Amino acid sequence: MTEVLKTLFLTTPGTSLHLEGDTVRIHHPEKPGRNVLPLVRIDQFVVWRGVEVSNELMHRCAKDSRGITWLSRNGRFLHRTTGPQNGNPVVRLEQVRAYDDSRRLELAKAFLAGKIQNYRQLLLRTARDASGERKEKLREIAQRHAESLQTLSESPSVSEVLGVEGKAGQDYFQEGMPKLAPGVFPGRNRRPPQDTFNCLLSFGYGMLRVAVEGALEQVGLDPYIGYLHGVRSGQPSLALDLMEEFRAMLVDRLVATLYNRGQVKPAHTESLPSGEVRLTDEGRTMFLEQWSKARERSWRHSELGRDVPAATLPLIQARFLARYLRGDQPGYTPWIAS
Repeated sequence: MTEVLKTLFLTTPGTSLHLEGDTVRIHHPEKPGRNVLPLVRIDQFVVWRGVEVSNELMHRCAKDSRGITWLSRNGRFLHRTTGPQNGNPVVRLEQVRAYDDSRRLELAKAFLAGKIQNYRQLLLRTARDASGERKEKLREIAQRHAESLQTLSESPSVSEVLGVEGKAGQDYFQEGMPKLAPGVFPGRNRRPPQDTFNCLLSFGYGMLRVAVEGALEQVGLDPYIGYLHGVRSGQPSLALDLMEEFRAMLVDRLVATLYNRGQVKPAHTESLPSGEVRLTDEGRTMFLEQWSKARERSWRHSELGRDVPAATLPLIQARFLARYLRGDQPGYTPWIAS
């Protein structure tokens, strides 16, 4: 049995967190009463701008290697504290060496194969409950992704792999995504998002990044040395690599479901004069509640031969990646929903 430690999300400005023995005390001046949680049941804190964390609590979390991530009001990553780095330095040495040998291409293909396969899974699952032209279009795009997987397997370089990624992503976002939630997806836009659907997508990807980056650090891998996304200053390339396997089934599926069930309301977002659309406090609360529920859902993991909670998938895959880099297993297999 796997116990899923919880991520504690703090979104309300004016909230402060304090260490009290082996617990965290959560205080807000407008919410009287004593609110205390045991630290042993929290694996990481995610706090929004406007939430204060006491020095004593930060020091304790650093000692325990419990991550604290700070986000902007719209869920954009700001910074993270983790304490001393974990893991065997041998893993990091191999992580760097793999960037300069044949393993880079092998891993880039694996991450992208996982992404495209899960594109297909989401489209085909949606097609089962669709009808008419929508059903046929979803199947057609899924077939194109099957062809992209064949092209990917034959790609001789990372640059060609990136070309396959661009084509698969174009098919998915320009033609597939509008069929997942009909009438509400105007096309992908970001930095900043300019509509509610893209706002929710970007927010969800931000939550996913927190989970994946924390998993990589927990097993001793450097989130900034990647293979599909390469190495760029300030970019957590390996976190972006590993996220590819999970975007469709853990974020896109959730956002489309929220729309199809009528759970997204006008009060959940607001438009700024700059054209940016961001979540309101009510919208953040709604999404985080749904995100937390989705993290508890079990998914089949073919390598383990059993069902596991969604919250554990990034850590499981990070461990498999570390094992491959150490030479403890012959290859890396991405997670594919089944």
